[in-house]
Amino acid sequence: MGFTRGMKRPIEILYKRLSSPVNCGHAYSTSTAQKGILFTSQRFGICFTRTYSSEVSASEQMNLIKQLRERTSAPIKEVKSALVACNWDIEAAQKDLRKRGVALASKKSSRTAAEGLLALAQNQKKAVVVELNCETDFVARNDIFQYLALSLAKSALLLEGSSQASVAIPVGPESLHGLKMNFDHPKLSGERTVENAVTEVAAMMGENVKLGGGFTISAPSHGVLSTYLHTSPQPGIGRIAGLLSLEVEDEVASLDAVQRVGSELAMHVVAAKPLFLTKEDVASDALANERDILRSQAESSGKSQMAIDKMVEGRLRKYYEEVVLLEQKFIVDDTVNIKEDSRVKITEAFKALFSFQGTLSCYCGVAEALPDIIGLMTLLNNLSKEVGSTVKIGNFLRVEVGEGLKRLEAVSGTEPVSQAA
Repeated sequence: MGFTRGMKRPIEILYKRLSSPVNCGHAYSTSTAQKGILFTSQRFGICFTRTYSSEVSASEQMNLIKQLRERTSAPIKEVKSALVACNWDIEAAQKDLRKRGVALASKKSSRTAAEGLLALAQNQKKAVVVELNCETDFVARNDIFQYLALSLAKSALLLEGSSQASVAIPVGPESLHGLKMNFDHPKLSGERTVENAVTEVAAMMGENVKLGGGFTISAPSHGVLSTYLHTSPQPGIGRIAGLLSLEVEDEVASLDAVQRVGSELAMHVVAAKPLFLTKEDVASDALANERDILRSQAESSGKSQMAIDKMVEGRLRKYYEEVVLLEQKFIVDDTVNIKEDSRVKITEAFKALFSFQGTLSCYCGVAEALPDIIGLMTLLNNLSKEVGSTVKIGNFLRVEVGEGLKRLEAVSGTEPVSQAA
């Protein structure tokens, strides 16, 4: 009995403390609720409060976070914050995330977006390449980003434009922003404008995403329009695009061989990086600048003026081979030139042989080079013989991620893109 009486008062004190409102002050505390009852404990002025919720269990919370993350691709921190704010209502949280994301995307719109992808869409009449930019390569590998890029290219393909086969027409971002599209993706569905779709994807990715514009090339009346995408994670998208049109004079000629060579030439355009189609297309300013550089280099040799002039012209031919498509050697077979007629070289060689007045060693040097010159064939000449009709390149285009806007600024709506520096 004595023990019982002795313990009665401390138990009453403890009960009062547990029943009284908890004042944690600066003490460490944790809280959760279970069946609407709050349990507390306090000792030595330190309060521990734990609350357990019967409405949404921990496993259900994790499942909701996972579902919303899959729906929106938003950062986990933002997903959880939205769910908590909306009392774990996933539909309301998704709407809340969308509102937050649009506001956040507008703040990030000034950040540099130099990464991204090119998307290519093509039909029998034309081909369109569109650039979608982002800040990092990580976002460019995301499924929703790639889906948006492909959708934009398909939408741009429906735009009315010039039908000139010899001209590549720029497609400015402003011409696409207002287009309405029906999207069919788990994370981007329903009808919305292109501009709104880009903004939503930017909100999902947490980066600045923007439309970089593009170009369109019409197919020739008879011939093929060939395309090639380099570093392509899936069909229709890549980091570098090559487009090239081949025109066939005879409308009844078979196009099988033309299609094969066209695909190889589109790949050649990507690898060889030509800037111009013909020597005549080289801008006068670019040519004058190159000539000045070559002359300065030749003058440092200390040779005579006549020798310097010949050195400049020789090196200028080398420059043409680097930047002019029709002067380049074919990357698939470097013993074959794209267009330069070997007969012209043979004629020049014979003229040199019969009119040359110099040393015997120089004469022999020209003679030794003659077999190589005669053996030099041209790709387009060979193709024309195989097809039975003259085949020529109508136009070409090479675009790389990050170059789209520069090209749009450099090229007017009526100037062939192949002439842009």
